[in-house]
Amino acid sequence: MNKGVSKPQEEPNIIKWALKFAGSAGIAGILCCVAPAVLFMFGLMGGIYAISFADFFYADDGSIGLGSWILRGLALFIGFFGVYMFRKKQNQCSINPKRKKKNLILMTIISLVLGVGIFLSLEKLSSWYFNEYVVPAQQEEFRMMDQN
Repeated sequence: MNKGVSKPQEEPNIIKWALKFAGSAGIAGILCCVAPAVLFMFGLMGGIYAISFADFFYADDGSIGLGSWILRGLALFIGFFGVYMFRKKQNQCSINPKRKKKNLILMTIISLVLGVGIFLSLEKLSSWYFNEYVVPAQQEEFRMMDQN
């Protein structure tokens, strides 16, 4: 067999890498709001608990709290890690330096735009979902608790 012969490595696909890491970073950054909304949507959590879960990540005045900053830092780490891994994978392939630099810049820009876009879209969607479904359910749960 050909133990000493290795296959030539394929050049990493910019779009796949950007989608994978930007999606992961965007979701990680807004996990504080998406997770309780999804759990509420599937009936695994009531309105009171969903809002309590989300409130854990925010300050009493509604501003961003420590938990949200930690998640956003995690999102940045995921984004930087994706760019680093793309660069490392790209350096294993034999392509010219100008093309590697252009691909790295392109991957970074695409990841940044997609990651921020996913984050902002999920933030807007989760805010709408909370206002439309979770808050009314929470108020109904409180009303039922007061009647008992």
